[in-house]
Amino acid sequence: MEKRFAIAMDVGGSHITTAVIDLSEMKVFEDSFIKVSFDSNLPSKTVMDYWENAIRTLWEKSAIEKLSGIALAVPGPFDYADGTCWIKDQDKYDHFYGLNIKELLRERFDFDRDFPIVFENDANSFGKGEVYKNIENLPKNVMAITLGTGLGACFIENGKIVSTGKNVPQDGEIWNLPYKNGMAEDAVSLRGLLANYHNLSGIELNNGLELYHLAIEGDEEAIRAFHKFGEELAEVVLPWLKSFNAHMLVIGGKVANAGDLFLNILREKAKNEGIEIELVLSTDNETTALLGAASLLYKA
Repeated sequence: MEKRFAIAMDVGGSHITTAVIDLSEMKVFEDSFIKVSFDSNLPSKTVMDYWENAIRTLWEKSAIEKLSGIALAVPGPFDYADGTCWIKDQDKYDHFYGLNIKELLRERFDFDRDFPIVFENDANSFGKGEVYKNIENLPKNVMAITLGTGLGACFIENGKIVSTGKNVPQDGEIWNLPYKNGMAEDAVSLRGLLANYHNLSGIELNNGLELYHLAIEGDEEAIRAFHKFGEELAEVVLPWLKSFNAHMLVIGGKVANAGDLFLNILREKAKNEGIEIELVLSTDNETTALLGAASLLYKA
């Protein structure tokens, strides 16, 4: 079988990460990896200069003659089919509103109209990337969540995103589901975790790392804050694991790095409800997102 390669890019608010992906094996090609930091609120032409330079440097470094496409993991709002950016008032990519990224890339590289340039939501890319890391996961029903400043989620069946139907929430999103006196993201996010500690101790912390260190040093309120977080995570996630008949739950995001302080509670509650689930903790979100975006170009 002829080897196929693509360039994948994870588009962040302050940086891009890009690599060559071996589409035959769904792996990063020979450790190819470039990360570039910049101010995404610079004029679009300047930002595109950063993108172009990263792609050309990577392409030349890999010595690959033929590309099978370019795949980008991009935050929303974004028209993923058309390639038009609709990000607005988010303190990132201010000058890209209404611009078609696909056309901007075609102009920079003189690609013909048939050359594949594809886009995937960044949260979906993370989930799909974890699945495609091991092709044996493709037949599985997978729910993936990201725990950080927000609560991201996606549902994957046979390697494809499921966002409609009675077995998943609307648009495959759980952040906005009603929960207690607000919505799920109020509790199951970094701000929810810090709020737990504030409610227990009266102390307001600025970041999750500080809370983590307090917990591992034995601070009772910090430990209880993480335990409560695990309980609330279970209350939000378990009904959808059951509804989707998920075989695997993938958890990523910065808060997931403290998983040893709350995931046992999730496991225990899942067991009590008769839910058997393979739990995967992802610690490499960027590489995973690249594989997830590139999966749009994968051919089994």
